[in-house]
Amino acid sequence: MALRGSLEVFGLADILQLIHFQRKSGVLTLEGEKDEVKVFFMEGNIGRAISQRRQEDSRLGKVLLKRGALKDEDLQIALEEQRRTGKALGGILLKKGVVDREHIKEVLTSQITETVLQLFSWEKGTYEFIPQAITLDSASDKEVPVTLDTQQLLMEGLRILDEWSVLEGRLALDTVLTPTPGAVADLSKEEQEMLSLVDGENDLSTIIDISGKDGFAVAKILFSLMGKGIVEAKEVASVIEEPSREVKIPEISHSVLYKVAVKGAIAISVMLSLSLAFLNGDDTIKKFRASKAVESLRLKIEAYKFEQGDYPVTLGAVSRQLDPWKRPYIYKYGMHTFVVMSTGADGKEGTEDDVF
Repeated sequence: MALRGSLEVFGLADILQLIHFQRKSGVLTLEGEKDEVKVFFMEGNIGRAISQRRQEDSRLGKVLLKRGALKDEDLQIALEEQRRTGKALGGILLKKGVVDREHIKEVLTSQITETVLQLFSWEKGTYEFIPQAITLDSASDKEVPVTLDTQQLLMEGLRILDEWSVLEGRLALDTVLTPTPGAVADLSKEEQEMLSLVDGENDLSTIIDISGKDGFAVAKILFSLMGKGIVEAKEVASVIEEPSREVKIPEISHSVLYKVAVKGAIAISVMLSLSLAFLNGDDTIKKFRASKAVESLRLKIEAYKFEQGDYPVTLGAVSRQLDPWKRPYIYKYGMHTFVVMSTGADGKEGTEDDVF
């Protein structure tokens, strides 16, 4: 059963945690105001991320070229072969021996990471996760397979959200920058280097990839150039088709409106039920919530020991919270360790559905 809904209701962090927690394989499609991104998962981890706005193969070639890891003539030959065969650019370059595997893997890893991280800046959008078998062939370039730990990527995304809050509303990873015509200023060596990568096509994440420098450091330099009027954000056309706004509304009687409203409410209810079926099947959402609660309880117990010098005798010293099945969490402790858990849906300790 597919999982779908609004990012305003169920955020990206929760979606990634749930897929990782359940070790799901499938495709997560996210549609925002100007882009659509597909993220491929294999047993909870990320193998590929495709943006409609940012073509990964052309970006791979551009980054390798700018870094000096690839000659332009070799790139053009590889691109021609790609057009003929439809094969992934990374595999073609590797077979031709013009770029080593580690260079390609590094850039592909960075591309996937940046594509996913820029999703954390989306305030609005929809998502749909369809469980399905995903292989290395479908998830990534099979010649240069890449798998990223979803949990680590999630933590990095949350860190960036906090760190980049000072740039909020002005600069994001998917912001395309262009030089301001006629602008002149005295620039430092670092500013000149970053300015040379601004061409009206590269977005911030591509500039970061090409430079090979810390992302936030690059962003701060470019933000400074924006403040000096040297570069500016470029308006990028949406790749998402907008529905026609010219809709004629016929006059409808109150009785008809009432019937439509009732049917609409029923339809919405059914859709919500179907959306939550993915979560509620086998108490999935309850297990997910119990897992997060257990993690929180562990932190509280460790904090108690730090302050008091020993673990609490009972869990009630730090929390009286019940698990999602309305039962107390199990807590046991010894001299140097402790265990906190939920007995899961069956309420029996020592069975497969226990949540640690």
